Amino acid sequence: MHSFESKNRSNELKERTIKIALIAAATISILTTFGVLFSILFEAIAFFELRSFWYFLTGTTWSPGQVDSQFGAIPIFTGTIMITLIALTVAIPIGLGSAIYMSEYASHKTRDYLKPVLEVLAGIPTVVYGFFAALTVAPFVVKATAWFGLEATFNSALASGVVMGIMIIPVISSLSDDVIKAVPDSQRKAAFGLGMTQGETIKDIVLPSALPGIISACLLGFSKAIGETMIVVMAAGLRPNLSFNPLEDMTTVTVTIVNSLVGDFEFNSPETLVAFALGLALFIVTLGLNILSLMMIRKFKEKYKVNTL
Repeated sequence: MHSFESKNRSNELKERTIKIALIAAATISILTTFGVLFSILFEAIAFFELRSFWYFLTGTTWSPGQVDSQFGAIPIFTGTIMITLIALTVAIPIGLGSAIYMSEYASHKTRDYLKPVLEVLAGIPTVVYGFFAALTVAPFVVKATAWFGLEATFNSALASGVVMGIMIIPVISSLSDDVIKAVPDSQRKAAFGLGMTQGETIKDIVLPSALPGIISACLLGFSKAIGETMIVVMAAGLRPNLSFNPLEDMTTVTVTIVNSLVGDFEFNSPETLVAFALGLALFIVTLGLNILSLMMIRKFKEKYKVNTL
């Protein structure tokens, strides 16, 4: 009896220790997020005490270091959104298509070969992607657009966006493949039993079941693309350019942050503090998209649960 009680106390102690360790891990994660936010926030406030907050959000001229410095971030945000959208336009169809093929059509042997080869792309350093964009893709874009009678720069947003899309294909493909593979096989067999083809089963049964995970994969790919720096530096250039033409050169928020922090200006100057304002804007945008994505996933889960009762 005494041995049994001692064993119970030992198990309770282990459970309590594990619980405390898990709570500590979650707390550290939350505190780290707030630490990152506050480290950016106070410096961003210092910048807005020197320059107009409203002009930062709505201004169209970005000219730090000039006699009359202006910090209108619209050209920076435009370039960021343009290049990221191009990347997602490339990555989502290819990544999702390859995930569907590997999980639904490919044999086990073929899948075992294809998935590691595809995931090799995720291990390539971004600076290598930058070389590929600058030396191969950019000249190809210039020649291809010239053939159609259009003019593209060697630092076009299109070239950097395409290479950035190639870079995030493994992220979307690998995660989407895992969530599609996790859909219960009983759902597929039930659909086949009702006379549905494999294509109809994938479209009407498998993809709706896996959609929350696919949305998360696309969001992760978006976060990776919007935070990329080296490809843009080497392929898209450094010029803030308010344009919706993907054949022109543009820059992004992350590249501008790097340029602001490595300049020759003092730390408390607007030219340096603006990096924290841009970082705060990027943090808020990413947080907003995460919240929107979670709302969409929760809403879809509720809808799908109701429809399958």
